[in-house]
Amino acid sequence: MTSELFSPLSLRSGQVLDNRIAKAAMEENLADEGQLPGRHLLALYRRWAAGGTGLLITGNVMVHAEALTGPAGVVLDEAAPLKPFAEWAEAGKSGGGAMWMQINHPGRQVQAGMPGVVWGPSDVGVDLGRHSSRFGRPVAMTPEQIDATVTRFAVTAHRAEQAGFDGVEIHAAHGYLLSQFLSPLVNKRTDAWGGSLENRARLLLDIVRAVRAAVSPSFGVGVKLNSADFQRGGFDADDARQVIEMLAPLGVDLVELSGGSYESPAMAGRPADERTQAREAYFLDLAKDLVKASPLPLMLTGGITRRETAEKVLDSGVALVGVGTALSVTPDLPDRWRNGREADRQLRPVSWSDKALASAATMAQVRHQMRRMSHGQAPRPGTHPARALLCEQGRQRRALRRYRTWLTASRHMGTTTSRAA
Repeated sequence: MTSELFSPLSLRSGQVLDNRIAKAAMEENLADEGQLPGRHLLALYRRWAAGGTGLLITGNVMVHAEALTGPAGVVLDEAAPLKPFAEWAEAGKSGGGAMWMQINHPGRQVQAGMPGVVWGPSDVGVDLGRHSSRFGRPVAMTPEQIDATVTRFAVTAHRAEQAGFDGVEIHAAHGYLLSQFLSPLVNKRTDAWGGSLENRARLLLDIVRAVRAAVSPSFGVGVKLNSADFQRGGFDADDARQVIEMLAPLGVDLVELSGGSYESPAMAGRPADERTQAREAYFLDLAKDLVKASPLPLMLTGGITRRETAEKVLDSGVALVGVGTALSVTPDLPDRWRNGREADRQLRPVSWSDKALASAATMAQVRHQMRRMSHGQAPRPGTHPARALLCEQGRQRRALRRYRTWLTASRHMGTTTSRAA
């Protein structure tokens, strides 16, 4: 008998996913010159497309050229050429699955030393203790900048559809801009975007409406949302339940549940909340509570590495299983599960006591595996996290020089809006 894991999933937009396994977004940091997808991203996604997932979700694609999570980020704005994105969509769909683009604005989670802007709902900076200086100091956004951000998300979604993607996922988790607006710890505004949860959710809801209006009814629209921020007094599971209810009438196909932020990196498997499971399906307990009342299909991501765990997630009522890190080591994991096999290796664990550094090292390890696959090599999960982190830092420095040069040239050509826009 076929497992529910390999049964199709019909979405509101009419899109049908071949199975219930999605590659969750992992930030690749593999942009070519001009912050565009190139041959390495294409090679990586062809590798994943051949592995049997029903849905591939890209890593962060930035909606604002002056606001990147990292200097090697991909940008799709009104000025970007579409051909590289069309080739990326084609590569991701080459195995028969769907390909969605995750679209994002980092807000205050921008590395110190990056050119461009560091924005937030308020001027509250990222608090990482002695590592806080790693991030720029944010300025509170003006109403005009908020309106421009809504437009940017809609433009990126529209152009993603033009390029041949099957959907977009709006990133409102992990402490990025939309998550910052949702958080009462970060959002200290006293105007229409602050205070009550309805006000704090206003930016997300306006973006969803604008995106849905900018794309075809058959184009998928998802939202990635924290099940909780894992910070005392922050966005919690009850807030998540209410936001899902607010999203339901707006034409959303799917809500992906994750958790945490750079300040509390639960998504990297280092949660600050005892309710999460120690090693796998970090957010399953919270998802079980949310799925009971959710009017929308839910996708759960975080630490899922084995078929047994994936099936447990579906048994809880969750519609789609998101797999991230495991696919950076075993890109054909869905096909293995279908054939009764499991991954034969895992990423080397990081047990450092410094949470912020451990989270950075874990992300560097994942990117190291993705970079190897993008060059046609096999993953090497035994790579020491310190080595991966040092290599990542070197690449980031080189990418930063390229990004600075590109952004300066773009400004001179008038293809990016001014800092105040």
